[in-house]
This record gives sequence, structure tokens and C-alpha cells, in this order.
Amino acid sequence: MTASYLPATTDSIVLASKAEDPFEAISILHKILENPSSSPEAIRIKEQAITILSDLFTQHNMAEDLHALLSQLRPFFAVIPKAKTAKIIRGIIDSVSKIPGTSDVQIALCKELVLWARAEKRSLLRQRVETRLAALLVETKEYSEALALLTNLVKEVKGVDDKRLLVEILLLESKLHYLLKDRHKARTALTAAKKAAKAVYMPPTQQGAIDLHSGILFAEDKEYTTAYSYFFEAFEALNVVEDPRAIFSLKYMLLCKIMTNQSKDVAGLISSKAGLKYFGPELNVMKAVADAHSNRSLRSFEKVLRDYRYQLEIDPTIYNHLSSRYEALVELNLCRYIEPFSRVEIPHIAGLIDLPVDFVEKKLAQMILDRKFVGILDQGAGHIITFDEPKKDALLPAALKTISSIGKVVDSLFVKSSKIVH
Repeated sequence: MTASYLPATTDSIVLASKAEDPFEAISILHKILENPSSSPEAIRIKEQAITILSDLFTQHNMAEDLHALLSQLRPFFAVIPKAKTAKIIRGIIDSVSKIPGTSDVQIALCKELVLWARAEKRSLLRQRVETRLAALLVETKEYSEALALLTNLVKEVKGVDDKRLLVEILLLESKLHYLLKDRHKARTALTAAKKAAKAVYMPPTQQGAIDLHSGILFAEDKEYTTAYSYFFEAFEALNVVEDPRAIFSLKYMLLCKIMTNQSKDVAGLISSKAGLKYFGPELNVMKAVADAHSNRSLRSFEKVLRDYRYQLEIDPTIYNHLSSRYEALVELNLCRYIEPFSRVEIPHIAGLIDLPVDFVEKKLAQMILDRKFVGILDQGAGHIITFDEPKKDALLPAALKTISSIGKVVDSLFVKSSKIVH
């Protein structure tokens, strides 16, 4: 009876590479992995087979086969060093992530690996897989589960003093809190990540990720000049290693220029040597926004936001900031057009600002409620009536302060008298 496996030799690898049918090559590689030999040469050949198999599965979008491959390799993991095991596992997870629409498969794979690593008492590998799992949960908006996982990981990893992994976990925790709209906790986690990063060498990709997220948080606080400097540092780091996130750093640099009324600098940045490297639809959108903003045309700005809505909404950071900028421009222009009048027709203001009457009327009503100016809407006549800003009465605050002070004195005397009586 012939053996079902093939020799773990270079000839078998060559045989697989010469196969014209990819499925035939996959079959040959599987037979190599089934070889029971654990000699150094056999292990080296099997590692090559695993790499080729992973590439083939990725090319043909065979995510489930990659998942099955990990189960098949468990006996192999028992005879190779833990470092090589971790490398192979991370490589297969990365291969699955390259296949579109496999978030569920990746989550199931990570959860299965966590259980296996815990049973095998491979703590370091488990922590790294759990970090990847937390990132996937954030990506799929399973925020509660991700937060619980990250909280436990921070405590564990601080104990083993793995600074690089700790930085990765804290940065992910900061991103999660940012998505949950808790900027205070997001800043706290980011500060902790930066502190841990100072104690160890950080590769450019990781340092770039820290700077990129720092810029996003500063931009959220409207500190666009500081944010720009962080985005610039992130772009410099990520561009050198050709990380895909470099284009996000560049887009956010352009955003900061727009938000600080320096739209004319956008064209220069895009036409620079670094900008031309990433020239494409994403930068075209930012240029269109900058041109509309530079021309101070609300209608053009609105048209860009509407025409490129899909491209902008893919990145909530860009879309939210540009939407707030548009709102601010509308309010600024409305106040400027209304200021000379004590009573004016709403259609006249809408004509001056070149926006629909219904939109202008709703916006004016909101501005009155927000106390952006003092006035009332006469909807029956279709007019806006404005009033002078009421003068602040300095006497009232002083009187309230005096009454408050007297109240404290009376309370203090009451306490003292109560002690004397008793």
C-alpha cells in the first residue's frame, strides 16, 4: 500500500509549483504537510508549503480552507518552537484578512485560537490573538465585547511588561473610546500608549498610527494647527514604509488646511512630490472641497458635499468636520446678511445667500433658539425681525453674588448657634 503523503523535500515543492491546476497544487502541498517526519529539513519544507498554501487560498478567496488549515496544523505546532508557531498563525490570520467580507470568519478563527492557546498555556500567543480579536470586534461595532476584552488585556500585559503589545492594546482602547464619544478616556488611553512607547523602540508603522490617532483627537477639539503637525509626522512615518494609512494622514492634512481657512495651500500639497504619489479620487474630493471653500460659495460647498457624499461618508472624520464647517459658514453668512436689517423678507436673505428658502427659514429658527442672534420669525409674513443685543445688567450678577454670600453667613451662624444651644 502506498503512503498517502509525499516526501517533505524540495522536489515535492517543485512538483507543486509546476502544477497547472491550482487545486492540484493544493492537493500536493497538503500531502507534504501530512508527512510525519519532524526532521529539521522536513520542518523547513513544511513551512514553505504552508506559506504557498496560504497564498493560494488567499488568491482564490478560500477563507474557510485557511480556517481548516490551522486545525490541520495543530500536530505540527507541537513539534516546532513557539515563536515559529506564533509566526505561522499570525501569517494565516493576515491571509484571511486579505479576503474581502471575511470579518465573521476572522472572528470565529480568533476565538477558536484563543481557546486552543489557553488550553496549551501559550499566554503570549493568546494575548496577541485576543488583541487581533478586539480590533475585529471594534471594526464590526461589537463595542461592549471589545471593551471588556481590552480591559482584561491591559491588566494582563502590564503584568508581563510587553511594551509593544501594551502600546497596541492601549491605542486600540483609545480608538474604541473615541468611537464611543468618550474623548476623556480616549485621551487617557492615548497618553498611556505614548508613555509606554517611550520605553521601547517603535517601528515606523506603529509610531505613525499613534501620531495619526493623536491628530484625530486634536482635530476633534478644534485644535487644527496641532492636529496638522501630528498628521504630518504620521504621513512622514507611514509614507516611508508605503503603509496604506499614509493617504489618510495626507487627507487629514488637507482637511486641517481647509478648517483653518488655508484652502489655497491644498493644491500645493497635492501637486508636491509626496502628494502626486497618492493622487487619485480621494485627493480629488479634497481638492473639490478646498476650491468650493476658497471661493466662499455655499452652493458649491453644498454641491461638493452632496456629489461626493459616498466618498466622504466612508471616512466619518472627514465628513463630520466638513459638515460642521459648512454649518458654520452658513451661520456666518446669514448673520452678515441679516445684520443691516431690523426686518427683512426671508426669501430676500435666501436669494442673497443662494440657498433654498425652506432651508434658510429652518436654519434661522435654529440660530434663534441657539441664541446666535436676537430676533423672531414672522412666518405669516415670511419675515425675520431682529433686535439689538440686550445690554447685560451688571447689577443683577452682583446682587445674586451678595445674596449668596449672605446665605452662607446665615448658614454658618445657624450652625454655631445650634452648637451653643446643645
